[in-house]
Amino acid sequence: MRLTISAPNGPFEGYLATPTAEVSGEGPWPGVVVIHDALGFNDDVRQTAGRFATAGYVAIVPNLYARGGAIRCVRGIFKALSTGHGPAFEDIEAARQLIADRDDCTGRIGIVGFCMGGGFALLCAPRGFQASAPYYGVMPKDLAMIDGACPVVASLGGKDFTLKGAAATLEAALTERNIPHDVKEYPDAGHSFANRISPAALVKVLGFGYHHESSEDAWRRVLTFFGEHLGG
Repeated sequence: MRLTISAPNGPFEGYLATPTAEVSGEGPWPGVVVIHDALGFNDDVRQTAGRFATAGYVAIVPNLYARGGAIRCVRGIFKALSTGHGPAFEDIEAARQLIADRDDCTGRIGIVGFCMGGGFALLCAPRGFQASAPYYGVMPKDLAMIDGACPVVASLGGKDFTLKGAAATLEAALTERNIPHDVKEYPDAGHSFANRISPAALVKVLGFGYHHESSEDAWRRVLTFFGEHLGG
């Protein structure tokens, strides 16, 4: 369901998906904040939240474009990714706090993000979350920004020309910091391999697009990792 999230910069839109006792057993359940990609607050990311709910997580999607749409917001969003601060981080924290305070949530929260959202998932790993799952997220130029991170399960595509070498860099950075992690690069997958994006023909030409086998393997890894670090 759609809902309003209160944040320091003013209220904004979000989407909440909750488990059912019939499918996931009696709560409370752990939570997950799902961060959309650069295409925004669309059906694909809401379906991902629903899938987490079916798996037994209270899932929330903050709309990072709520205050003006993608065209007005994207510049500020990517600035936040490069600096590590800004309203986007406040909105993500507000979403985290909202589900953490719910009676049906255990208070143990993970974060997952795709593309742009993957960058936020990685940078938010040291910020009150208990597990982070960045999918093909932008790597910070200053790797000190992930100091103190929670456990990280990362998924990248071997055919993703936008992130060449990112998997090895992230693996080394997490190992150096003794952060529990699972980093995997899928050789047959490109950028956005876990997102169903339209128009499919355009993204295929750009080398982006959904790759079912890689997506499903990453999903199983994320659920296993979250189950270990968030409980269920």
